[in-house]
Amino acid sequence: MNLTILAEVDTIGSWDAISWGLAIIRVITGVTLAAHGWNKFFGGGRIAGTAAWFDSMGMRPNGRIHALLAASTELGGGLMFAAGLLTPLSAAAVVGLMVVAAWTVNRPNGFFTMNHGWEFNLILATIAVGIATTSPGNLSLDWVLGIEPAFDPNVGLSVSLGLGVAAGAALIAACYRPPTPDDDGTDD
Repeated sequence: MNLTILAEVDTIGSWDAISWGLAIIRVITGVTLAAHGWNKFFGGGRIAGTAAWFDSMGMRPNGRIHALLAASTELGGGLMFAAGLLTPLSAAAVVGLMVVAAWTVNRPNGFFTMNHGWEFNLILATIAVGIATTSPGNLSLDWVLGIEPAFDPNVGLSVSLGLGVAAGAALIAACYRPPTPDDDGTDD
């Protein structure tokens, strides 16, 4: 943890409370994201159904590639974030996923989740950036492995937000070709 932040913590007890709070937020967010990846692999329509969905929304060149990429990133990035492992990078995975989901699926529906809007995407991305900027806390693998003290808040912010948004935007620019209203789904 950044020493200036540690200096502001009054007692060991309050640092423990902060670490528990960070762990609860990290674990619930990470496991939620990982559950979405698990569901793409093993639930309902599995990868084939997810691939068909990605194809229908205009993810090119192949919905299967995007289904595997999304499921793997949700599962792996979510579990890494939950564990507090390489937190700025796992947070960037969360942000990248949420940028793509918000733009391709939820944007047309407005902000509110009740209308299938991008509110949930914003909340998950914000949590990821917040944890990467502050710290995963001492109940994290980053702390156990001794790499957490090397994370500077500016680096955590830059990597999680910058890399996450850049990766999501690059994927959208390279691969998202939404069907037009007159598109019949055939490649002529």
